Amino acid sequence: QIQGTIFPAPNFNPIMDAQLLGGALQGISCEKDVLIDILTQRCNSQRLMIAEAYRDMYGRDLITDLKENLSHHFKEVMVGLMYPPASYDAHELWHALKGVDTEEKCLIDILASRSNMEIFQMKEAYLMQYNNDLPQDIDSETSGHFRDTLMNLAQGTRMEGYVDPSTAAQDAMILWEACQQKTGEHKNMLQMILCNKSYQQLWMVFQEFQNISGQDIVDAINECYDGYFQELLVAIVLCVRDKPSYFAYRLYSAIHDFGFHNKTVIRILIARSEIDLMNIRQRYKERYGKSLFHDIKHFASGHYENALLAICAGDAEDY
Repeated sequence: QIQGTIFPAPNFNPIMDAQLLGGALQGISCEKDVLIDILTQRCNSQRLMIAEAYRDMYGRDLITDLKENLSHHFKEVMVGLMYPPASYDAHELWHALKGVDTEEKCLIDILASRSNMEIFQMKEAYLMQYNNDLPQDIDSETSGHFRDTLMNLAQGTRMEGYVDPSTAAQDAMILWEACQQKTGEHKNMLQMILCNKSYQQLWMVFQEFQNISGQDIVDAINECYDGYFQELLVAIVLCVRDKPSYFAYRLYSAIHDFGFHNKTVIRILIARSEIDLMNIRQRYKERYGKSLFHDIKHFASGHYENALLAICAGDAEDY
């Protein structure tokens, strides 16, 4: 059973919450604990209702007030919680594409893992917020087969639920040849299969690939390709197999390989909080022996740490 860590709060009163937030933000010193208590314990749709009540009450925008009163990573968490999911994805993609350096890993995390509907909504939000076309921006800010694969994913045209066992071996053969030949045409075939076939179909294709080559598809891709193209292909495969495991792996590398890559940790915790963060936590502990809770405690501090831990919603034994 797939489950998140944040649920709708019972006995929810947006007017009272807006009042408490107003008091916390307008005071001489900002009461950050109040912000954490409210914003991490309400689901996204409730937070949007609070923002509306806040605007009615104070004539001000809650996101603007959070930005003005907070700083650093704590601000990123609190502001990030206030975006609807599609707007948050759009916001992250925009900054990944338009920042000083393109953040390829952010593009990979989002585009490799979202459903057709999520991609459609994210493109709409991107257009609304930035008056830009997401595929066009991907086209201009990335290059090569990495760009082609991202562009394909951004179409949001993956078959859903469709399975055709008779073509699974054929597709596996094409993938295997693509790993042997590595021509431009083969790379195109490879990404076409990975971006457009249904998850259920790809499960069978990967099984057939193992039968044909005696090798796991991830190992084959890692051997044959490199760079962001390789990372993106692997991310698609891992998401097909088990999204929570993929995000557990991404969190672990963000925490341990980069000396705590804050942006990645914040983005994954917020984006998955109402979807599968509970499952991600379980996979994290199974795979790495330490809980996500423990690792965040070890690397983050202050109100920033408290906010991440509240979203993570750890159990007592995770301390």
